[in-house]
Amino acid sequence: MRVEIWSDIACPWCYVGKARFEKALAAFPHRDQVEVVHRSFELDPGRAKGDIQPVTTMLTRKYGMSADQAKAGEENLGAQAAAEGLAYRTEGRDHGNTFDMHRLLHLAKRHGRQDELIQILYRANFAEERSVFAEGDDRLVELAVEAGLDAGEVRRVLADPDAYADEVRADEREAAQLGATGVPFFVLDRAYGVSGAQPAEVFTQALTQAWGDRSPLTLLDTGDTDDAHACGPDGCAVPQA
Repeated sequence: MRVEIWSDIACPWCYVGKARFEKALAAFPHRDQVEVVHRSFELDPGRAKGDIQPVTTMLTRKYGMSADQAKAGEENLGAQAAAEGLAYRTEGRDHGNTFDMHRLLHLAKRHGRQDELIQILYRANFAEERSVFAEGDDRLVELAVEAGLDAGEVRRVLADPDAYADEVRADEREAAQLGATGVPFFVLDRAYGVSGAQPAEVFTQALTQAWGDRSPLTLLDTGDTDDAHACGPDGCAVPQA
């Protein structure tokens, strides 16, 4: 069975949702027969590569939040991440264009290192003090090498803006065709879709159902739950304290 996950490195709910999905997958009886593929989805595709801002500044300017609301939202997201055993810096992070990261994820896929790289990029963006944006290509090369990629090949990809660009754009078009309006968005065997960072129990249900039943893509009705958080063009849902 194949599970495709549309996500963005800048999306905190993608970071949390990956952990919740993996918790369900670890307990799934057929987990060794599940292939996980990460697909590209940019939350801020129009942002220039050099346009880097503190996360809280981006939230206040783009989504009209007050500084206090932005800070509270980050603190609540930090609590959600901590509940999944994830480190999350609630202050001092920055935000920028993620297109080059998505291109490198396609390079990593070709070498069978995609999951390793996306986890390293999430950790670097959400948990570490060093920026994945401000330090430029050198930082991305360092992280890609940590994931098992060749430094020279990574530098060649970063130096060529067309390398893997079509693959990124194809993923994004496909997400729109499947009805994804935000991320994370999980598609199981092109039969079922799960939107948002659902609780692990929902992913368990989806894996079980998709394993035994093939049909056209159906978005699972997970009810009016407050736990289904996602990021979209209008911002990231933030749990209330």
